[in-house]
Amino acid sequence: MQIRLGYDLRFDVPAPTVMTTLLHVHPSRVPDLIEPDVLQVDPAVSVESYLDLFGNRATRLQLPAGTIRLQTQALIADGGALDARDPTAVQHAAHELPPEVLRYLMPSRYCEVDLLAPIALDLFGNTEPGWPRVEAICKWVHERVSFSYATARPTRGALDVFTERVGVCRDFQHLAITFCRCLNIPARYAAGYLGDIGVPAAPYPMDFSAWFEVYLGGRWWSCDARHNARRIGRVLMATGLDATDAAITTTFGAATLTHFEVTSDAVPDSLAVSA
Repeated sequence: MQIRLGYDLRFDVPAPTVMTTLLHVHPSRVPDLIEPDVLQVDPAVSVESYLDLFGNRATRLQLPAGTIRLQTQALIADGGALDARDPTAVQHAAHELPPEVLRYLMPSRYCEVDLLAPIALDLFGNTEPGWPRVEAICKWVHERVSFSYATARPTRGALDVFTERVGVCRDFQHLAITFCRCLNIPARYAAGYLGDIGVPAAPYPMDFSAWFEVYLGGRWWSCDARHNARRIGRVLMATGLDATDAAITTTFGAATLTHFEVTSDAVPDSLAVSA
């Protein structure tokens, strides 16, 4: 199948500033692109592209004062399969993990492993290690945290989510990530496109989405405590320890978002482009 991806973001910038973005498809998905994923900036500005510490494709923009528009439209091929799963995937002992994976056991800005460790052990310490334990964590978070855009705030960490039992998609993932790390399961935050493909359309505008990945059985697996369901058409943009590392835009000065539109739609077969 093919998926039409894109966004249209507009900002009011009162004074010249710098913005970094993670608006590109992740390098792991670049070979699947049928049409290029090009960041268009209006007015034209200096754009520096680079790979960040987590291997995400990032850009640095020097923005003038005024109205700034960031947009793209791209086309990507996708296998059309549900998220991969393996109920037999094992949990590795810490000494067996690749060194580069160890960082995903540590506390981070939104994932207070040290504070939630006793709670995680009490809730999930008796579950079967590996895949069943991750499934139990996703189910618990999904059933006990309520989704609410109205309550969103940028300072909410995993402990707040556990206490308040409400949040947006990133909050669900932060709590699940933290519980996994508390139990020595490497877990990292993921952000990208997730359209309403194969499911009823959500009753609110399309947005970028957050999920998380766990390292079991020698590889990373996509998990989603927000939906607690396997989905079709995830297109990864960025990974990191938490939302700090995978922010779609970060501005080093004042900037007000005035327009936000995201596209992630399956292309009908009759309109598909030959790769």
